[in-house]
Amino acid sequence: MKWTRAVHHLEELVDQCAEMAERPTSIVPLRVVQLWAFGDILGEQQDLERVGVALAVDLPVEDVPWWSEPAGSQQWANATRLLKNPFIARWRSVRAPIWNHVISRPALVWDTGKGFAEETMTALREGQGESVRLPASTPDELRTRLDGELAVSLGSLREHTRVYDDRRWVPGKMEPFSDALWRASDGYLDVLDALG
Repeated sequence: MKWTRAVHHLEELVDQCAEMAERPTSIVPLRVVQLWAFGDILGEQQDLERVGVALAVDLPVEDVPWWSEPAGSQQWANATRLLKNPFIARWRSVRAPIWNHVISRPALVWDTGKGFAEETMTALREGQGESVRLPASTPDELRTRLDGELAVSLGSLREHTRVYDDRRWVPGKMEPFSDALWRASDGYLDVLDALG
């Protein structure tokens, strides 16, 4: 996709985040409180396949382990057409750093308190995303961050394994439990590989 189209999709997602934040919690219980961009959209202008976004929610870190989808994320994604547009979306807890080994030096594009980050979007339109990115982490900071991610991912893997085992022989669909177990497993292995 062309650069201008990628930025357009990101701007539309910002609008959707703001709109969803205004809806009653009885209709949309999951609240995205920050939207961050990461990856190639923060570089020089070029054609892109997908736009990397981190959707930050105000949930405990343990409820949003790496590669997981918190409760209500599918409803939120369907309501915003996130899944129909060219995004690589990663769910994150706002109670921990957004960045890790994949989400490197992200840039905040929207926040419930501050709104639309015009400076960031102007930089992205011009292919100057480097100027609005977070500073690079040191190797020690990255190691500490990944150790934290690994601990949360291991806890998630254990919990989803237990839930899967409890539901394994119970009548009903297993996809929600097996998919959650797969995401927990893959997230744990991804962080483990990054540490190795």
